[in-house]
Amino acid sequence: MYFSVFTFIYLCTWYFINGYIHVFFFFMLIGCFLLMQTQCMSFVPCFPHRYTLYTRTRLGYMYYKRQMRKAREHYPAGHSTAQPVEFNGIKIIPISVLSDNYSYLIVDTASSVAVVVDPADPQSVQAVLEEEGVMLEAILCTHKHWDHSGGNKGLKRLHSSCRVYGNAADNIPGLTHPLSHRDSVNIGRMTFKALFTPGHTVGHMIYLLDGRAVGAPSSLFSGDLVFLSGCGRMFEGSATTMLSSLDTVGSLSDDTLLWPGHEYAEDNLLFAAEVEPHNAARENKYQWVLQQRGQKLCTSPSTIGEEKEYNPFLRSHSAELHLALGLQQFQDEDWTRFRARVLEELRKRKDLYNRR
Repeated sequence: MYFSVFTFIYLCTWYFINGYIHVFFFFMLIGCFLLMQTQCMSFVPCFPHRYTLYTRTRLGYMYYKRQMRKAREHYPAGHSTAQPVEFNGIKIIPISVLSDNYSYLIVDTASSVAVVVDPADPQSVQAVLEEEGVMLEAILCTHKHWDHSGGNKGLKRLHSSCRVYGNAADNIPGLTHPLSHRDSVNIGRMTFKALFTPGHTVGHMIYLLDGRAVGAPSSLFSGDLVFLSGCGRMFEGSATTMLSSLDTVGSLSDDTLLWPGHEYAEDNLLFAAEVEPHNAARENKYQWVLQQRGQKLCTSPSTIGEEKEYNPFLRSHSAELHLALGLQQFQDEDWTRFRARVLEELRKRKDLYNRR
């Protein structure tokens, strides 16, 4: 199997480099079919192979570029409409990119400098930079996946002095300034604290914009760690690791604004109803989200306080959730280990729910 996978990669790359595009796509189709047959038919999950191709080979980048072209065709104005939020001269602009991602441009209007979080589509980000008339000083990248990091190098070429921040463990494209847990990034009047939150990837980081300097709530740019009523898949970490990262989010003040990396709100809240059907806060939020999505409006931001009320992945302590999942703490099991087991079961059920 290893021979066939690497032969497949070699042939695809050779034909693509040498211009035989039609043969390249033929091998792509045959290769995907063979992977599905040899892996899925033997009841061994085929996803790990696809994930490796996506994250560790040129094919992943090519797939991202194809998805970006398709999204520009299907959503020329973006998949969602979002309104900027401004606090005493600090302006947060959600930018809808690809089919459901968000990048965020954060501007200090007093000094006309800006930071962008996860610039998946450099063309879309550059358009907003020009519209705002500001200079890009830094890219804050949450993790290596192409739908979050794919625009780093393109923007860096346009803005040569721009710094690219992220965690070195994640092999982030164009990284110039590696960050560790609780490092600070200062741009204009803006101070971001980097928080190391592995689990989705081995080097995932989130960024907390301190609102105190401008008399505003803080803002958390959470990448693929936490979404409205959801969390990211545990591609490169255990449930215990992911729980620790989620607890980092849960420790933040309730008025912290949450700006996630994807528009998953409606689907996430429907899943939450299956595991906590009597949660009134969830139902109220769901009705609001339905109104927003009916008009293709962005559902960000929520707050950490809200998420603690209805996001099941931040509620591993909930007795109602334990009952719904059919889980109970073993006599010799410590509380953290039990909560990790709850999180693991939740994530498995969400993955199955996504495949329906």
